[in-house]
Amino acid sequence: MKRVDPVKARSLLLQGEVVSIPTETVYGLGGWIYSEAGLKKIFSTKERPFFDPLIVHVDTLEKAKLLTSEWTEIHEVLARSCWPGPLTLIAKKNEKISPLITSGLDSVALRCPDHELTLKLLSTIEGGIAAPSANKFGKTSPTSSEHVEKEFGDAVAIMEGGPSRVGIESTVAGVNNGRVEIFRPGFYTAKMLTEILLKNGLDVSVVYAQSPVAPGQLKHHYMPKIPLVIVPENFIWEIHQKEIERSLGMTFSQPAVWRQPMTPEIASRELYQKMREFDEKGHDIILAERSPLHFNEEWLGIWNRLDKAKSLAL
Repeated sequence: MKRVDPVKARSLLLQGEVVSIPTETVYGLGGWIYSEAGLKKIFSTKERPFFDPLIVHVDTLEKAKLLTSEWTEIHEVLARSCWPGPLTLIAKKNEKISPLITSGLDSVALRCPDHELTLKLLSTIEGGIAAPSANKFGKTSPTSSEHVEKEFGDAVAIMEGGPSRVGIESTVAGVNNGRVEIFRPGFYTAKMLTEILLKNGLDVSVVYAQSPVAPGQLKHHYMPKIPLVIVPENFIWEIHQKEIERSLGMTFSQPAVWRQPMTPEIASRELYQKMREFDEKGHDIILAERSPLHFNEEWLGIWNRLDKAKSLAL
């Protein structure tokens, strides 16, 4: 598969093509926000339903504000404090944003990615780039160019940007009635956003919520090619094997156990890589151990992904 630089990537995007772009979270499948052909190609390439909104990537706060009709002080503080970085902010959109991007909703998800190469590309293109993760819909997200190539072969040009540093998708947050609602957990936790707001003189409630206005809200998402089962700590395969096989209607002979690293930062970086690696090494089921340590808030993003990727939880 051809690797392209930002100059060639820009040319392809303006022609209505899609390009895989590296970010600190995962690799994205980008289309220019002002190209209807490019936006439609995102959905057809990913086999993604049109009811799932896209995130628009920009390189500056000013560009983000030009795409909105309402930008609050809370948006301003969080963007200035967290961008470039793994925080997506939802705001009321204006007429510049295609309904293809927002699934017909009146809000748009915006973020500034923390990756030098993609920021360079974004600085040369008007508006921004809409980009969900560069994988088939509902499957494991890519954290390297090799993952994208295995997913799409020659169908997608890729900007090579090395492995993703964070490893899971951005935190997605919106502002509703003066409070911040986190719709998708990620690197930034409610505690972290609360501290940022307080430091800037805003005593604002930050809560976790469910909402159709945010990407990644489906029950099943991020799923690996082989079944993933969430199991308790100190799980013994031989004791529970028959129960799992009966529940899933399959038999297994090569289980892989993922005992997660001690820190959520390392676990995030490894998550999607491990899902792919276990399959490639010939395992036929992944057993993800959940420790009591994982109930802390900083693990929410990882367990949100695992809960959606699972076939079963014991």
